[in-house]
Amino acid sequence: MSAGTLRHWLNAEAAASPFQAFAQRAWLGWLQLLRNPLGMIGLLIIVALLLVAAFAPVIASQSPYEQNLRNVLAPPSSEHLFGTDELGRDIFSRVVYGSRITLLIVLLVSVIVAPIGLLVGAVSGYLGGWVDVALMRLTDLFLAFPSLILALAFVAAMGPGLENAIIAISLTAWPQIARLARAETLTVRNSDYIAAVRLQGASPMRVVLRHVLPMCVPSVIIRVTLNMAGIILTAAGLGFLGLGAQPPSPEWGAMTSTGRRYMLDSWWLVTMPGLAILTVSLAFNLFGDALRDILDPRSS
Repeated sequence: MSAGTLRHWLNAEAAASPFQAFAQRAWLGWLQLLRNPLGMIGLLIIVALLLVAAFAPVIASQSPYEQNLRNVLAPPSSEHLFGTDELGRDIFSRVVYGSRITLLIVLLVSVIVAPIGLLVGAVSGYLGGWVDVALMRLTDLFLAFPSLILALAFVAAMGPGLENAIIAISLTAWPQIARLARAETLTVRNSDYIAAVRLQGASPMRVVLRHVLPMCVPSVIIRVTLNMAGIILTAAGLGFLGLGAQPPSPEWGAMTSTGRRYMLDSWWLVTMPGLAILTVSLAFNLFGDALRDILDPRSS
């Protein structure tokens, strides 16, 4: 298919198939994203983060774990772009490899919380009654505490470690998605097409899974994208307190924690991982805002 034919196919007034309709929506969304400079900046930073994590062994100049006690607390230079830490480890390499840990936390938490929050919210909103009351009171119980405080409580109960930190963050991140999915479900459960499906004899679970959940997905995608910045900050907070990834893992929050003792004389120990946390969190917020403008028709 030539470029001209593809463009004509994407801009056709009437879609000939569901796949063409999906491709046209994706194309229009991409064009709208191109007109949002802040959203494009966020997307480019996220793509750069993915590339850095994928090619960390190529990008990193040295091993993130190799110690050189003869070159401790060295300032940024051509040999060590971000300087060295208190054990002589190259901070640039540790920041680069730390991107893998950050992406792992973000992806695993998102994969866990999105289905849970989506299903809980959709079932609660569609069934109503005592089911809605029970599920929403449970959700309110989780929302009553700040996410970091609740994550600290869960990690304290389970023990420090990256796996337990991921579980703890997941337990604190699903209620917001459940609330959103419930609100979306309440707007569609009395629609004519839902009534037609019920008249055809579809069970409540089939209605929820096949007809209600797809209507909630766009809003949930936006919420998950915006939540990623909070996930990164919570993970960094747990790492800073020594409850997340354990030494010698090059996790950004843990690097900031160990470097705070030397920050007055060796500013780069805290600044470099701190800038990484700030940049990536801002990127997810910018991209999430742009994604909301694209996927949420009420924002236009």
